[in-house]
Formats: sequence, structure tokens, C-alpha cells
Amino acid sequence: MDKREHPFYRYLAQTSSSPLVIEADHAEGVYITDIHGKKYMDMVAGISVSHLGHRHPAIMDAIREQLDRHLHLMVYGEFIQQSQTEYAMEISRHLPEQLDKVYFVNSGSEAVEGALKLAKRFTGRFEIVSFRNAYHGSTAGALSVLGDEYFKRAYRPLVPDIRFLDFNRPDQLDQITRKTAGVIVEPVQGEAGVIFPEDDYLKKLRARCNETGTLLIFDEVQTGFGRIGEMFACQQFDVIPDILVLGKALGGGLPLGAFVSSDRIMKTLTHDPELGHITTFGGHPLSCAAGLGALRFMDSSGIVHTVKKKGDLVREKMKHSLIREVRGDGLFFAIDLFDSDLSRIVGTEALNRGVITDWFLFRDQAFRISPPLTITDEELARGCDLFLETMDDVQRGRIS
Repeated sequence: MDKREHPFYRYLAQTSSSPLVIEADHAEGVYITDIHGKKYMDMVAGISVSHLGHRHPAIMDAIREQLDRHLHLMVYGEFIQQSQTEYAMEISRHLPEQLDKVYFVNSGSEAVEGALKLAKRFTGRFEIVSFRNAYHGSTAGALSVLGDEYFKRAYRPLVPDIRFLDFNRPDQLDQITRKTAGVIVEPVQGEAGVIFPEDDYLKKLRARCNETGTLLIFDEVQTGFGRIGEMFACQQFDVIPDILVLGKALGGGLPLGAFVSSDRIMKTLTHDPELGHITTFGGHPLSCAAGLGALRFMDSSGIVHTVKKKGDLVREKMKHSLIREVRGDGLFFAIDLFDSDLSRIVGTEALNRGVITDWFLFRDQAFRISPPLTITDEELARGCDLFLETMDDVQRGRIS
């Protein structure tokens, strides 16, 4: 069968002209196995979703237990469902006391939408500040605060009154004013190529929001649940947002998003009008059970405390003349090469050799290393070696 005759192309809407097209059969731990029996090392964890690897026993046991109880019962917020309630309690226990109300939705993008609505509703203001090279999702509101015009121009007009600043530029913070409802920021810019804050930038941002009565929204869809070596990035940088946005790893491999805030802020969604934000499938009991199982394992195993050391291993291994910079912390890295063609060649050939990476939307000269937190040192070293061997062959002209 010609590749383009496959039902994948015939019946599934496509996102690009060049999908990876691994035809997966099963997955376990850090490996995905295709229908021909070829194993691939997943060095991106499904873009930070499978943070405990594939089919982790703690997650699978939680799913099986919930399957024997019930699936969807009622739209979110009407019935008391144990997996939702217990998961919200556990999430809150890991956060500062101001962040004690969890609103479960379906995805990170929907969580961003809810957070933006909440900031406007609480402050009575309309302007939102975001950052260039920020990624917050593809729905209309999330796209409006995405910081790259290439992905937006075909869909305009979008939500008005959005202002963009440059990340790590404190001299621009005076553009946040008493007209600004909320500032949405990734504490570590992901799709920009893993850009960390510098010189207490997030603390300066927090102070400016305090001065102007603006709500600070942290998008931790990628950094949440141990990715950079703390459970949440806000803890590593010692900055408490007014609203925290979660997704990806939140569901333990199942679809789930959430925005978290204080009771005082969150209760504004309950009146004038009532049902200020509603969702049918948000906080699906199966997804909450999976996420809860994952979080309980993280607590009992202390796995987050191993992440920084594994990051040190990545930095130690990833040294090559084709690498311009290794940028990141924990298990969240951008490997900057010298141009986008080189990155494309290395990524494609690495896939042929059985190691999965991915590029960054706003930095295509870099490839990503963000494997499951459960990856062993031996597996991590082997994955890095496969990248280095690929770069050796590219340098020697064996691959082009």
C-alpha cells in the first residue's frame, strides 16, 4: 500500500504535511514499539505528557480501579466524584495555600481559556499581557496570547486588547498598567527553546502585577509535575502566581487540564452570571484517577528529587562540535544546533535509529530532550549516545 493510501491519511485530519507516522502497537516504560516490532526510545515523553513513562503500574492500577466504579456521570461541578475531589486535594497540598481551588477541564488550552476569563471577570478589566515566543495553545483565546504571528495571521481577527512583551526584559514591565487584567507567562518558555528567567525576572514581574492590581497567570502546562526538578516551577523560582495553569502530565497520560486559584478569585465564576465557566467532560473521573495515581507515586517514590541529577547527566553527555548550546534544567532541554536544516537532519536520522525527539515551534534549530522522569541513567545515557552518534555521521558526511 502506498503510504498516502493508509487510512491515517484518508480519514484523520492532519496537522502538518510531514507527520512522524510511527505506527505504534504498544508502549512500556520509556519505549514505544511499532507494528513491525521496532522499539523507539521516547526522549520527549509524548511532549511531557507521559512523565512516568508509558503504562506505569501506579497509573494503570488507578485506571482499572476507576473503570470498575464509573465513567462520566454528569457535567463538571454538579456531582461529588471521589477521584476529582481527592485529586484536587492532593494538588492543593503541593501548592502554596493561596492556590487552593482547582477547576478541572479537558486540556491545557482550555485551562488557559478559563484562566483568561477568570482574570477578566475578577478584575473587571480587559487587557491581557503575554510574551513574544510564548505558546499557550491553539483555541481562539489561547491563540490570541500566543507570541508568534506565523501561527496566528490566518485566523485573525482574534481576541482584542492583547499586549506582548519580551521575556527577561524588566525595562518593559511598565507596560503592565492598571488597565491590565492579567499577565500570562510560562515561567520557563518552552516552545521558544527552553528559556529560563534571568536576574529574578519573575519576582520583578510579580512585583509589577502587585503594584497595578493585575493577576499573574503561570502557564505550567509543560513545567508542572517535576519536569525541571521541583514539583512546580513556581516553587523553584519562589514566585506565587494568582492563577496556575496545568495540563499535559496532569492526567497521567489521559486528557486533563486545570486552572488553580484562590477561593476569593475562583468564586467569581459562580455568579453574575452563574455558570461563568462550564465544561461537560472536564475532570473526567478516569483522567483524575490516573493523575491521582501518578501523583501519589511521585510522592511515595521521591522521584522528583532524582530529576536534577539526571539533568546533570544530559549536560555532561551532550557535548559535540555541532552543538552550539545545551539549555535547560531537570529533564527539560533544548539542544541548540547551528541551523534548522541541521536540526531537521539530526532529528530525522535519530528517529531512524530508534530515538524520538521533537523540535520547538519557535526555535527550529534546536531539538528537545524531555524524557519520562522514570528514565534510568543507563537509558538516558543510551539516548544521548544515539544523538551523538547521529551527529558524528552527519559531520562526516554520511547523512545529508
